[in-house]
Amino acid sequence: MNQAVPLVDLAPFARLALLALIVALLPLSWVWLRQRGADSRRRLAALTTLTLFLTFDLIVFGSFTRLTDSGLGCPDWPGCYGEASPVGAHADIHAAQTAMPSGPVTFTKAWIEMIHRYVAMTVGVLILVMAAFAWRQRLKARGTLPFSPWWPTLTLAWVVVQGLFGKYTVTLKLYPAIVTLHLLGGLALLTLLAFQHEAFAGRPITIAPKLRRAALAVAALLVLQIALGGWVSTNYAVLACSGFPTCNGQWWPPMEFAQGFSVLRHLGQTGSGELLMLPSLVGIHMVHRIVAVLAATALLVLAWRLRRAGDAAAARFGLGLGGMTLLQVATGLSNVELNWPIVAALMHSAGAAALVLLMALLLARSQAATLTPRRAAAP
Repeated sequence: MNQAVPLVDLAPFARLALLALIVALLPLSWVWLRQRGADSRRRLAALTTLTLFLTFDLIVFGSFTRLTDSGLGCPDWPGCYGEASPVGAHADIHAAQTAMPSGPVTFTKAWIEMIHRYVAMTVGVLILVMAAFAWRQRLKARGTLPFSPWWPTLTLAWVVVQGLFGKYTVTLKLYPAIVTLHLLGGLALLTLLAFQHEAFAGRPITIAPKLRRAALAVAALLVLQIALGGWVSTNYAVLACSGFPTCNGQWWPPMEFAQGFSVLRHLGQTGSGELLMLPSLVGIHMVHRIVAVLAATALLVLAWRLRRAGDAAAARFGLGLGGMTLLQVATGLSNVELNWPIVAALMHSAGAAALVLLMALLLARSQAATLTPRRAAAP
């Protein structure tokens, strides 16, 4: 009989950290070779761009992990049955898969979960290198970077928070609030890196202050909609409604909100531990639909106003936001009409991350534009 596996086993942590360091050496070497002869600022800019790219990939792969029900593919943390990879955990995974072939632990799911952890640790190493490099530059020559070294330090601290969310996602058995916070935390990390990236890019966009305030409001609405989408996904409420624009053949089906939006509860349960009923799942789904209409409308209006802002870069952002919004609407409808196919669901998650990235870049560049005159006026 297999012994019980502790939920948190730090024994493989050193091996995982070493593996992450080895993997991170590949992109680090690529950046340094591509930028050989360049100054430190250009190297750090290239590293920031690469880390931003890998973070976006990490968010998309995290969605793939959730959509394939692989979040508990390795039921402990940070390793897999106390091992650094599913190879060492072969016997335990085989036993779990034999006992429950369609259960949460299979060889495929274990590899998906561990690859997600490997990529996450690699991103963490890159951000650690970025923070160390920024502080080194600060000590060598003050003022050679376009941002304070506290910026990548904040990003590094947030990576640690994300790691804790990842831990509790496993140890609390996909607790919906934790899983949703893990998703939002990944998007917050993407935003931090986007602002840091734009500090190097130096390509400000000139838009009216009123339009920038509108963009901030739309960004807030977008975050709310993504949080609701995460809540739908983590509660498996996507298929609670069939058909569109009606839900289960009704414009306003029976819904319950208090239990559905109760934060302190386990997956599939109410706050008191009872089974979460269909009206609660319908309520979760319908709120996401209603806010989706508001968010999509706001994004399309913002895209139209950016196209007419008179700035070529702003117009390109408008085109990108409009196109991604229409894609989100299409993939969202596909999830309902085609019973949540994984391709459409993955594209929907990736599209949400892309919209956040576009909004972050837009706000970062327009902020740079508002600061430029002040800098120019400084003695």
